[in-house]
Amino acid sequence: MAINVEFKQENNLLRVTAKGIDESLEHVKEYGLKVLNEVNSFHCTRVLCNELDLKYSIPTFDIYEYAKFLSENAPRIGKAAVVCSSEGISDARFWETVSVNRGLTVKVFNEINEAEAWLAK
Repeated sequence: MAINVEFKQENNLLRVTAKGIDESLEHVKEYGLKVLNEVNSFHCTRVLCNELDLKYSIPTFDIYEYAKFLSENAPRIGKAAVVCSSEGISDARFWETVSVNRGLTVKVFNEINEAEAWLAK
């Protein structure tokens, strides 16, 4: 099963809901590009990715490559929060570190309300 994604725009916030399994680096990049296209279409400066129902399965090196890919393609004018399950938090934190080190303003959370509060700051 690939990554299924839905979008909802609220003013300058893009809400993303992703479900499924990230089976390969190509699937994850495709997902990332869909998010970036929606950000650009709606001129959003904040993104909330609900990945509670997305199973992370790519290896650590691919996580690194994905963070590098996003940092090369994402605008630097906003911030993004990713909410994931406790099973994926270690991989998500690694992705966060690599992304932040490359200039993105991103943060990983286990709770949607915490992510919303961070985005509102």
